[in-house]
Amino acid sequence: MPLGYLALVLHAHLPFVRHPEFDDFLEEDWLYEAITETYIPLLEVMDGLERDGVDWRLTMSVTPTLAAMLSDPLLQYRYLRHLDNLITLAGKEIERTRWEPEFQPLAVMYHHRFTRARDVFVKQYGNNLLNGFKRFFDTGKLELITCAATHGFLPLMVVNENARRAQIEIGCREFERHFGRRPRGIWLPECGYQEGLDKQLSDAGLRYFFTDTHGVLFAHPRPKYGVYAPILCPGSHVAALARDTESSKQVWSAIEGYPGDYNYRDFYRDVGFDLDYEYVKPHLHQHGIRSMLGIKYYKITGRTDHKLPYNPKAALDKAAEHAGNFMFNREKQVEWLSGSMDDRPALIVAPYDAELFGHWWFEGPDWINFLLRKMHYDQQTIKTITVPEYLDRYTKLQVAQPSFSSWGYKGYCEVWCEGSNDWIYRHLHEGADRMVELAHLNGDQSPLRRRALNQAARELLLAQSSDWAFIMKTGTMVEYAHDRTRVHVNNFNHLYEQIKHDDIDEGWLSEIERRHNLFPDLDYRVYA
Repeated sequence: MPLGYLALVLHAHLPFVRHPEFDDFLEEDWLYEAITETYIPLLEVMDGLERDGVDWRLTMSVTPTLAAMLSDPLLQYRYLRHLDNLITLAGKEIERTRWEPEFQPLAVMYHHRFTRARDVFVKQYGNNLLNGFKRFFDTGKLELITCAATHGFLPLMVVNENARRAQIEIGCREFERHFGRRPRGIWLPECGYQEGLDKQLSDAGLRYFFTDTHGVLFAHPRPKYGVYAPILCPGSHVAALARDTESSKQVWSAIEGYPGDYNYRDFYRDVGFDLDYEYVKPHLHQHGIRSMLGIKYYKITGRTDHKLPYNPKAALDKAAEHAGNFMFNREKQVEWLSGSMDDRPALIVAPYDAELFGHWWFEGPDWINFLLRKMHYDQQTIKTITVPEYLDRYTKLQVAQPSFSSWGYKGYCEVWCEGSNDWIYRHLHEGADRMVELAHLNGDQSPLRRRALNQAARELLLAQSSDWAFIMKTGTMVEYAHDRTRVHVNNFNHLYEQIKHDDIDEGWLSEIERRHNLFPDLDYRVYA
C-alpha cells in the first residue's frame, strides 16, 4: 500500500457566452481557445495513458455552463470556423517564415496542432467533447463532478435558500442529462462555503466538496490530520476536502511555480499583436481590433522585453523535469506525513483551474502526462486516487464543522463583494425573491406561461454567475460584465411583470429563448 495518495483536481469552467444575434463575437473566443489549448490536449493525454496501459486517476469538474456550450450546435459550428481560420493563418505563416529557421518549425507545429484539433473534434468526438470526457468517466479513471448551475457564489445567496438550492439542484440535473448519472461530488464556485450549505448538498445526493485550505484547517474541532484527510460535516455527513497549499503553489504560481520557467512559451507574445496589421486583419474579428490568435513564437526568456524564440524540445524537457520534481516533493511530503496519520495514508488534494494547463501554461498538459506516467512507473510511495475511492477505503472520518471560506484574495469572498461589484447584489436578491414568488403561483400554467417562467429562471441564473463580479473586480472586460448583468436582470424583471400581468410578449420571449438557450430541461418549479 502506498504511503499517501494524490487527488489531482481540475476545475473546468467558463461563463455562458453565446451570441447568436451577432455573426462574430470576440468573447466567444474564450471557449474556442480553451477547446484547442486545454480540453483537446487533456483528452489526448488521457487517450495516450489508456493506450499505454498506465493506471491513472484524475478528477475534473465540468460546469453546467461549460457543458451547455460544448454541446451547443451553433458554438460547435463557430468553433470549426475559428479553427479553419487558424489553419489558414498557420499555412500563411509557414510560407512567410520560409527563410527564418528559428520560426518556421514553430509555424509547422501550429499548423499540425490546429489540424489535429479539428480531426479530434470532428472525427473522434462528433463535434462534442463531452463524449470524450464521458468515455473516460465511464472507465472510472476520470472522476467528473458538477458545479452550481451558473457558478453562482453560494455564500452570498444565503438570504434566499430556495435560490441557492436551485443552483445546486440544477447543476446536478444538468450533469445527469449530459453524463447519464447523478454526480457524487461538486466544485463549490470559487470554493465558497458557509455553514449549512452542506445540508443542501446532501439533499441533492452529493457526497463531497472542495474548499480552500482554511475551510478545513480552521474547522471546529480542529481536524486531527489537518488538510490531509477529509472531514465529515455534522448532520449531513458530506465530506469536505481542502487544497494543499504546498503542492498547489508549485504549479499555479507564475512567479514561484513551474509555469514561470524561462524555457516555457510566453503567453503574451502573439502574432495577433506582433505582425503587420494588414497581414493579420483577415484573421481578426469583424470589428478589426487586434486580439490573440494563438500563434506564439517566443519563450518567456526572462524579465525582459527582448524575447528569444521558443524551443519546443527544451520546453518539453523542462516539463518532464518539473513533473519529476513535483512527484519527488509529494513522495517526501507523504513520507513525512506518514508518521502522523495513524491507520490511514495521507490524501494530498491539488486543485487547479483546468484552463491553466495548455491555455495559460502551454506545456501544462505535457506536465500532467509526464506526472501520471512517472507516478505509475517510477515509484510506489504515492499514487493517484479519486475522492470516492478514498472515501470507500477509509470510512472512519472525523466529524468537524468547516469554516466560512473561499479562495481568491484574502480567502473570505472579498473578491466577489467589494466596491467594484457590490451594486449587483440588491438586484440578485430581489430577483431571487421574485423567482420564488413566481414558482409558488397556483393553478395550471399554459405552455406560453411555462416558457416564460422557465426563461425567467434562466435569466436569474445567468445574472447570478460569479464570473461577472470577478471580472468587475479584476478590471478585465468590465463593460461586458456590466452589460451581461444588466441584460439578465432587466430580462428577468420584464418577464416578471409580464407573468404577473398575464401579458406575455411571445415574440420577444422567443428571441431571448434563442439567445439564452442553456438548460433546455429546466423546470422553474425547482424554486418552490
